[in-house]
Amino acid sequence: MALLEARDVVSGYGDVEIIHGVSIDVASDEIVSIIGPNGAGKSTLMKTLFSLVDCWDGTVTFRGEDVTHDQTSDLSRNGMCYVPQTDNVFPTLSVEENLRMGGYILGDPPKENYERIYNHFPILEERKSQQAGSMSGGQQQMLAIGRALMLDPELLLLDEPSAGLAPDLVDDVFEKIIEINEDDTAILMVEQNARKALKFSDRGYVLEMGENRFEDTGEVLLNDSKVGELYLGG
Repeated sequence: MALLEARDVVSGYGDVEIIHGVSIDVASDEIVSIIGPNGAGKSTLMKTLFSLVDCWDGTVTFRGEDVTHDQTSDLSRNGMCYVPQTDNVFPTLSVEENLRMGGYILGDPPKENYERIYNHFPILEERKSQQAGSMSGGQQQMLAIGRALMLDPELLLLDEPSAGLAPDLVDDVFEKIIEINEDDTAILMVEQNARKALKFSDRGYVLEMGENRFEDTGEVLLNDSKVGELYLGG
């Protein structure tokens, strides 16, 4: 049984339908990427899975339970966490305060939670007293992921984790994502850097105009001539 299953999901904004019956699965040990052109509905789908956008039709199940219309706080409490593309840290708070806010549902997060984050991201321990807004883009992205990991989720949803990062930092972030996955956290990510995402993913989905176009292993999609021509720049 998949950890996350979305079946025939329909959603949008106002009267405008953006997602037209999309289905995806994520197993408990997987890294899965959603790629596609700008405007494909990738971020809208991610927000729908995390109840930030209402699901108009279809179902979302997590650990075998229907969570289609659950509150985001309930999803976080029960093992699914989401890292948005922007505005994902509190810039005026310190690194340590940001992490504490990430674990607010726990009241006073145990020391082990901080240690786990610092093991993944040693730079955060070095900068734990630094104001988050004064950190580099790559460090802020690591902090945003660290905040989500404070709840020790089974599934981490990442929206464009490499967005705005210098090229030499992109590999660092993806290597950390693999490390987190190896620490028993499934990953579902939306990523505009499609080649990089597929290289690091077990499986991938190609979304276009709010619909599934292709689904396969990351390696197969990366080497598929049609996918390459249409979505990977040839």
